[in-house]
Amino acid sequence: MSVEIVTFGCRLNIAESEALKRHAEAAGRENIVIVNTCAVTAEATKHARQSIRRLKRERPDAEIIVTGCAAQIEPERFADMPEVAQILGNAEKMRPETWLQPATERIVVSDIMTVRETAPQLVDAFEGHTRAFIQVQNGCDHRCTFCVIPYGRGPSRSVPMGEVVDSLKRLIDNGYREAVITGVDITSYGADLPGKPSLGLLVKNILRHVPDLARLRLSSIDSVEADDHLMEVIATDSRLMPHLHLSLQSGDDMILKRMKRRHSHADALKFVETARSLRPDMVFGADVIAGFPTETDEMFARSQEAIVAYGLTHLHVFPYSPRPGTPAARMPQVAREIVKERAARLRMLGMRLLEKHLSSEVGQRRIVLTERGSIGRTEAFTPVQLQGSPTAGELMSVTIGGHDGRQLFAV
Repeated sequence: MSVEIVTFGCRLNIAESEALKRHAEAAGRENIVIVNTCAVTAEATKHARQSIRRLKRERPDAEIIVTGCAAQIEPERFADMPEVAQILGNAEKMRPETWLQPATERIVVSDIMTVRETAPQLVDAFEGHTRAFIQVQNGCDHRCTFCVIPYGRGPSRSVPMGEVVDSLKRLIDNGYREAVITGVDITSYGADLPGKPSLGLLVKNILRHVPDLARLRLSSIDSVEADDHLMEVIATDSRLMPHLHLSLQSGDDMILKRMKRRHSHADALKFVETARSLRPDMVFGADVIAGFPTETDEMFARSQEAIVAYGLTHLHVFPYSPRPGTPAARMPQVAREIVKERAARLRMLGMRLLEKHLSSEVGQRRIVLTERGSIGRTEAFTPVQLQGSPTAGELMSVTIGGHDGRQLFAV
């Protein structure tokens, strides 16, 4: 294999990986492995470093190029690894000219904070994926006290609506039935564009101008920024799938303030209740941090109670890990064993909430998008084990006959 790519982290990384792989192939690069890293937690960076070592053992003659958020934030850390041939920043990796020549400089990482535009990625297929990922935004202007991602991605910047629509049309022409809108902070979409269009207005335009798109999903959203256009689409257009993943992080108001989040528990509760009133089949997932600095047992209990009150079904639990240079790293830390124990309790709670959701699906008729391995995803993104070996990338109607606590079974 001339160009191999290993991707960690978010859906935006998946979308970018496909583009930069194409750049490397078009430039005629051979025998290289690109590692597109994530920096959301210390564990994510650790996993990337472990994978680099393994990849070098498996392909000792290959040139390993490391990029992504961890490489942008901590390039010297990867430069210390003898397995790594070159480190590229997040801006550099997306430029076709970067890949035209083999490495002449080992570290090519510029100041991401000076980047002011995000070009559309002209990708018409995603290898190994049955749904398409469409980047509409990059970067973040907020400064949550635990997060290093703004320093890996730079300021918030948006792709113009017309270019998003054109990209989606190409993907639909290539047979994709479902697309996922991706970015770092997609609810901030449009603030830097003429007329300041919102995410909701973008979604409206996509659904209006790409009529052959069967299903549209949103990646993680900040509910406090959901605008009236988005709420209208939730209420009126069934092609926007009834599954929203919330950047929640905690359900305790004091912890939310110390995180420098912009929503309160009441704000989050109001959003999920309003969305459900507009779309009764709406299902919610969320990112939740366990053991944030200063979190007491009482605060943790309130966060658990809030998760139940929101009726979440898909929890993505992060044990808090201090990131160098962030304000939270300087706050009084919760003992690691308590952090791990709270994360385990949150995962158990998530399993119970998921099981409740799965039980409610038994007997229902659902339309699933088929994936490889005879798995499908319902409108609510719930996995379904399918009978037979259906072709990946198709929409099919199934009846839900049961579940095993993790996934549904079609009959």
